[in-house]
Amino acid sequence: MKRRGFIGRASLFSAGIVLANDFPGGKGLLLSGMNEVPSPAQRFGDGRDWFFEKRFGMFVHWGIYAIPAVHEQYEQRYGIPRKKYEQYARQWNPVDFDPERWLDLMQEAGMKYLTFTTKHHDGFCMWDTALTSFNVMNTPYGKDILGMLAEACHKRDIPLSLYYSIVDWHSPFYPNRGRHHELPAPLPGDHPDWEKYMEFLKGQVRELCTNYGKISGFWWDMNVPQYRDPSVNAMIRELQPGIIINNRGFDEGDFGTPERDYKKGLSEVKAFTRPTEACQSVGMQSWGYRRNEDYYADRYLMKSIDSYLARGGNYLLNVGPDAKGVIPEVPAGILERIGKWYEKVEESYVDAGLLTGRINNKNILLTAKGNILYVHLNKLPKGNAVSLWPLKTLPGKAVLLNTGKELECLVERKPYERESFLWIQKIPVNELSNEIPVIRLTFPGPVKDL
Repeated sequence: MKRRGFIGRASLFSAGIVLANDFPGGKGLLLSGMNEVPSPAQRFGDGRDWFFEKRFGMFVHWGIYAIPAVHEQYEQRYGIPRKKYEQYARQWNPVDFDPERWLDLMQEAGMKYLTFTTKHHDGFCMWDTALTSFNVMNTPYGKDILGMLAEACHKRDIPLSLYYSIVDWHSPFYPNRGRHHELPAPLPGDHPDWEKYMEFLKGQVRELCTNYGKISGFWWDMNVPQYRDPSVNAMIRELQPGIIINNRGFDEGDFGTPERDYKKGLSEVKAFTRPTEACQSVGMQSWGYRRNEDYYADRYLMKSIDSYLARGGNYLLNVGPDAKGVIPEVPAGILERIGKWYEKVEESYVDAGLLTGRINNKNILLTAKGNILYVHLNKLPKGNAVSLWPLKTLPGKAVLLNTGKELECLVERKPYERESFLWIQKIPVNELSNEIPVIRLTFPGPVKDL
């Protein structure tokens, strides 16, 4: 990859801003202070690199827990007896499930790939598995949901990633011991045996990676015993060359998976040094369908998306379809509104490198490509002007991507400053209070031409 120019004024170099190698999630630059250059993640150089191109994906949590519509962990969190919970499989009949409608909404939201829960912690399997009767084929619906979804994704050339929970509340072999996300203890009739459970798990993974065409990603969850076995991911890679695998399985995998806002200090990271995919749900309480769900504000989700994409990560945003197979009106509306915003600002993430370091305004994230700098107002400005100290080069044009409006810029010494530097002025912050504004600054030319 070749370097691209950005701003070449001597004032920038004297301020300690240097150019670094291309970042894998784009073809632009990583810009940082001399002592603050993170080591950017590298592309894999194989089929996994689709991950760096797609960036924004849809997560779907769906299973028989949509029938009680309380929480995807309803059985364990509310102490529902297994026999009672099993009754939901006998009621499962999502007659309105249409994968094309899901994909229409996904693409309208600007999402480029899909991750689907094949088996959550309850052990219910959303595909035609020969290894347990607790699956979608033994329900009134009687159709292979994963097969239908995979076919729809393949027709549209949408990368499909499969979620699989290692914790299993239904398998008689899984050793439930009351650890986090486990049942308090084995139930009568269970025969806890980790080796037998691993045989079962490997058999299911082989089915998933053999029977559904190209699988682009595998998304493990809940390796509660913290068991290490690299041969499992090796088997997946043998069955699906070019697949990308997350870090929640039996080895370190290919990418990290920060969830919601649980990991403290992550917002201070200037650039991700390892491939990273943040995951978040539109619902505040659950990932699956919850009848009385509370929902995040649009701006909160936009801020979160922008925060990860502008620092080189991917973003996986989740919805939970109802028991009929329909993504409900409220979460669908959230995705539609996010999509309208994302369509306008997407260019600031695509093929754009990272900018970080000694920009004094800590409320701003920066990306760049060629002679273009993108200013992400990730935190709502206090007023209608923002500073980009220590930059002193006046751009030829400044455009607010959200509206297409051209903004004013000037290099000026303000009354309380000792020197002049670049300001963007007359930003319509009140009109954009429900969005994340992104401003495109176009400079006269790349560094070699300045």
